[in-house]
Amino acid sequence: MTRSWLAAAAGIAAVLLGLGAGGVVAGILARAFSPLTVVGAAIIDLTPGGLKEAVIHVFGEHDKTFLLTLITVLVVVLAALAGVLELRRPWLGRTIILVGGAIGVAAAITRGDATSLAIVPSVVTGIVGAWVLAFLVRRMPPERDPRVGIAPTRRSFLTWAAATAAIGVVATLGGELLTRTAAAAANARAAFRLPRPRTAIAPPPAAASLDVPGITPLITANGDFYRTDTELTIPQLDPAKWSLKVHGMVERPFTLDWSELTALPMEEHYVTLACVSNEVGGDLISTAKWLGYPVRLLLERAGVTGDADMVFSSSFDGWTAATPLSALNDPGRAALLAIGMNGEPLPFVHGFPARLVVPGLYGYVSATKWVTDLEVTRFADRTSYWTKQGWAEKGPVKIESRIDVPRAGRRVKPGRVWVAGVAWDQHVGISKVEVQVDNGPWHEAELARELAADTWVQWRWPWEASAGNHHLTVRATSATGELQTSTYAQPVPNGASGWDSVSVSVAS
Repeated sequence: MTRSWLAAAAGIAAVLLGLGAGGVVAGILARAFSPLTVVGAAIIDLTPGGLKEAVIHVFGEHDKTFLLTLITVLVVVLAALAGVLELRRPWLGRTIILVGGAIGVAAAITRGDATSLAIVPSVVTGIVGAWVLAFLVRRMPPERDPRVGIAPTRRSFLTWAAATAAIGVVATLGGELLTRTAAAAANARAAFRLPRPRTAIAPPPAAASLDVPGITPLITANGDFYRTDTELTIPQLDPAKWSLKVHGMVERPFTLDWSELTALPMEEHYVTLACVSNEVGGDLISTAKWLGYPVRLLLERAGVTGDADMVFSSSFDGWTAATPLSALNDPGRAALLAIGMNGEPLPFVHGFPARLVVPGLYGYVSATKWVTDLEVTRFADRTSYWTKQGWAEKGPVKIESRIDVPRAGRRVKPGRVWVAGVAWDQHVGISKVEVQVDNGPWHEAELARELAADTWVQWRWPWEASAGNHHLTVRATSATGELQTSTYAQPVPNGASGWDSVSVSVAS
């Protein structure tokens, strides 16, 4: 093993220990600010919208895993480079590590939830990593005689490097454990019991679900509910420290704390939420029973003034969404400050302790998780997170339909085959779904009973399948008579459109 390879190993070991030390400090003092987390979040924020959309399209809900893998590979490469440079030009390698720590500091202080301790984990990572790199490089053996095996000095160095890397890995895991087991939030959620709603909603009637194997369930289990957000580490907020500020163009600004919110008369509603990144036929859409307090009543309490037309909502970390005031004030729309999901407190991944749920609008303009601020303002005066990156200012959900069964590319037997799926036109409803086989006539499908205008509806059609390869297409018509467009559009800038279709093979 050449000295360059040994130096690269020293760099990797030093950075591992530095990250481990920073992770432990983050777990103790500032759990939302571990160096990799803040740098990863900054990368997400700085990535152009088109590139983000491409990553979501390819990796779906695994986009965070892809980013973490990419960051890890980059860190390993730079750490190895730092080790080699430190061997050849002392201080150059340490400078790279210190610059990495400085990048973490910059990423930390630009977060909306930055505290006075936010920079400490990155500072510790930079200093520890640089010091350990110098320590290990100084203990590297001289060039060995190729006729001699591993010399004691070389063996000693490898022992030091391996021990350093191992401690770094253990410290990193320990820091992650400290972060994930921060007791206050987890214990508070576990102990919290949802208040009884003022008017409980009835369970879904049997007629709202169709008995077709493989069709999407009417209500999505919390663990299966789609997730898209900009967080690498799931926030765990202590509700005792949570509050919601309502201000801006209002007569009576106020701040609502957790005890006040949970004492308000709650409502239950079935609502489908959809991500604007959802492709035609995609699965970034789900339905749940939500418990919360109507946002329009919060705005009524505040007393909206002037020519306000938007509510600018902010997450705990500064992520923002711009929601049309008209949608939030609509008494016929279940726009909620939600605290419950399918009969349990919001899962952390879906916004505990509180989030916005606004049917009929894509999540990027309405579904703020971990919400802490509502500012009544105007679209002309404020621009939200995704709008800055090229997405449309307002995001009404488009009428769409999807084929769940049979799956694309599947082989089925001749005879009766159920073609089934879901369709939606939130806050409007669906009146008809039709299925086409190859280029033949359109056949009207059977609709399940509508659960609510703000949810999707299941549909099915019995197909007498004949041998051969076939192409199935679906389209929907809204309750107001609007036919779903066949014109294909990508998600950017205001949601995908087009008819979903699948190809299947029929053979005995």
